[in-house]
Amino acid sequence: MHIFPAIDLVQGQAVRLFKGDYAQMTVYSDDPVSVAHGFEAAGARYLHMVDLEGARDGGTPNFDIVAAAARETGLQVEIGGGIRSEDVISRYLEAGVFRVILGTAAVLDRPFLQRMVRRYGARIAVGVDVKDGCVAIKGWRETSPDTLTGFCAELQGMGVDTVICTDISRDGAMRGTNREMYQALSRDYSMRIVASGGVSTLSDVRALRDLGLYGAVLGKALYTGAIDLKEAIKEAEQ
Repeated sequence: MHIFPAIDLVQGQAVRLFKGDYAQMTVYSDDPVSVAHGFEAAGARYLHMVDLEGARDGGTPNFDIVAAAARETGLQVEIGGGIRSEDVISRYLEAGVFRVILGTAAVLDRPFLQRMVRRYGARIAVGVDVKDGCVAIKGWRETSPDTLTGFCAELQGMGVDTVICTDISRDGAMRGTNREMYQALSRDYSMRIVASGGVSTLSDVRALRDLGLYGAVLGKALYTGAIDLKEAIKEAEQ
């Protein structure tokens, strides 16, 4: 299993939200690229970045920081948040990002998602953010009619390679990950599943690894010191 340390971006800073609430935001660094270098020094090979302003409002206000992380580190950077056009996808890919994550656009514009998957293949991932069993959009402020299971079935039918699935109720809450949800996803779909939200202990990492998941995103637990990144990578790769 791969470990994806996370950097969420607001106004050029590395931040974390509590359960997706922009009013409950903690700033951890005003130099996200330095944070990325620290992750790389700890042995990380991947970096999960989210432009929270882009996710909420559209656009790419933190594009230059993402590009710098891709350019200045050896990490394979994936980025989500505000990616709603092919122009933005191509800009990120040309900047050195290895995978872009479609969220709101994937839910609201299925034909667009299908075209991008056909054109870019595995370089397109889909972020499936779950709130009360349904898929949330627009920076988690709205809930779509799509259920987790129904939407994932559609994604698999389209040939989507990778899904990053977040249980919003666990995100930033430091109370463990939703192992039952990821067990069901791993069992029911052949896509590569990345767990996100609430990965709080090495026990969570081991449990997700044993479920056969492709990856796990680590956020707040790294910033608070609850999980040591080197140890997490070691456990994930066993």
